[in-house]
Amino acid sequence: MKLGLRAHLFGLALAVVVAAAILANWRGRPVFEAHLMSNAQRDLGARATLVAALAESRKASAGDVGSLAQLARELSTEAGASVELLRGDGSVLATSEGQPSRLSRAQEVDVAAVRTAKRGEVVSAFVVEGRVLYSAAPLLLADGSQGVARVGASLAHVDQALATFQTVLVVSAILLLGLLSGVAVLMARFTAQGLAELNQVARRMVDGDLEARSGLEGEEQLPILGRTLDKLARGLSSSLQELRGERDRMAGILEGMQEGVILLDSKRRIVVLNPALREMLLLPADAIGKPLLEVVRNAELRDLFDQAATDDEPTTQEVEIGNIKPRRLLARVARMPGEARQLVAVFVDVTEVRRLESMRRDFVANVSHELRTPVTAIRSAAETLIDGAAADPAASHAFIGIIDRNAQRLQQLVEDLLDLSRIESRGFRLSLEPIDLKPLFSQVMGLFRERAGKKNVALEERCSGELPKVRSDRRALEHVLTNLIDNAVKYCGPGTHVWVNVTTSADFVTVSVGDDGPGIDERHLPRIFERFYRVDAGRSREVGGTGLGLSIVKHLVEAMGGTVSVESKLHHGTTFSFSVKRAEREPEATRAVA
Repeated sequence: MKLGLRAHLFGLALAVVVAAAILANWRGRPVFEAHLMSNAQRDLGARATLVAALAESRKASAGDVGSLAQLARELSTEAGASVELLRGDGSVLATSEGQPSRLSRAQEVDVAAVRTAKRGEVVSAFVVEGRVLYSAAPLLLADGSQGVARVGASLAHVDQALATFQTVLVVSAILLLGLLSGVAVLMARFTAQGLAELNQVARRMVDGDLEARSGLEGEEQLPILGRTLDKLARGLSSSLQELRGERDRMAGILEGMQEGVILLDSKRRIVVLNPALREMLLLPADAIGKPLLEVVRNAELRDLFDQAATDDEPTTQEVEIGNIKPRRLLARVARMPGEARQLVAVFVDVTEVRRLESMRRDFVANVSHELRTPVTAIRSAAETLIDGAAADPAASHAFIGIIDRNAQRLQQLVEDLLDLSRIESRGFRLSLEPIDLKPLFSQVMGLFRERAGKKNVALEERCSGELPKVRSDRRALEHVLTNLIDNAVKYCGPGTHVWVNVTTSADFVTVSVGDDGPGIDERHLPRIFERFYRVDAGRSREVGGTGLGLSIVKHLVEAMGGTVSVESKLHHGTTFSFSVKRAEREPEATRAVA
């Protein structure tokens, strides 16, 4: 059981009082008792001398036993003590207590001491027998013989004084204990009050209020302790502010990083996780504190952390994360210094980089493939002409036509590549201005009416009434419409229709180029705007397409601040739509392609 401050102080006071009482009794009682005995001996010696003198003056005679007994009783009354009269040889002549008896050992000691003593001198050998103190003095009997007057007094008053000493000692100890207890209570109260204040201040500090102060003044222990506690609070507050600053800076750095960062403890539980990695891996909000493999089930990631835990050098590896949002991440995992064996990993999202690398490889392969066909055709025709076909006018004309068609195809492919390169490198400047759509539609559709008529394809403008002006670049808008109408006329069969329509909203104008031709399978629609992507590669080359037209359309529309989309269903036609801003919504400006 825990004792309080008051109990401890009371126990200390009790121990002090008991120790003082024992010491006083051990050292003081013998001194007091010796003092009492010294007084008793001195008093009894004086009585013995007085009794001897009185006995001599009254002519005590050894021969008259009756008168001696009477004399002994009278002297006993006068001396206030028992009296014995003895001969010099130690035989008892008379006593005040009755008939004389045989000498005791104490009487023999007294008689032996008296023999060497002078008259009027008190015998120095005091004898205690049965709590009675005896003293003797020499006397001269009436017949001239040597005698001894022996006086005895009870030591009851000495015992009573010692008992009183014991009582006073006990009472004093009790009073002292009470006094010390009172002092202890007062000290405990004042100390407890100060400690309670310090405890309250300490509790506030524990709860996070490091501005709490004791406010105690003075040079006593509690004020000193209070000032020490205040100094500790100031130090903790300063350290905490520094730690908070470091934490905020670290949190800001982690939140601002595009790279994902994660810190795992020795049990592979997540300790730190920044928002970038949370987005990369689609981790839940309560991922902190959970094992990594519980929230990201990936064998490559597990093997990577296992290898990093045993290697002294950081481990770097690409990891494929297959979830709702597939990612390819470049991870670098290293052990943190210290005994905790924590692991820190930095993830860089290389999904887009790998996609662009794949696109670059595909682009190179597609360009090589597109160039190979016309180059091969031109070379074959040229070799044939060199080998003798030039002498035959009909064959020469046919092979020269092959060379011309493939050269035109090469020229168109190179021009499209250059246009696409200029657009993507911001080298193609746009001059945005208000443009009236009706004259533009008529101009562009007029370019294809002859070709459409030869294929029995009807060109229609299905936009009636006055059309709003759009803020666009005329050359870019012509290029977009030309590509879309050209594709529609190319791929539509006889008896089909190609039309242009316009819908408007508060901020945008949407232009649609549709047809009721063969349509496009839905599986091709997500990739229709990719470079060199063809739904039917053989037919595209047959009609002279380069595979870059729709990609150019998409880049030009986005450069003008618009969007492009496609809707199609197999055997039910295709509609390409693009939106551009209305002219009255934005002031004139000239800007580079983004």
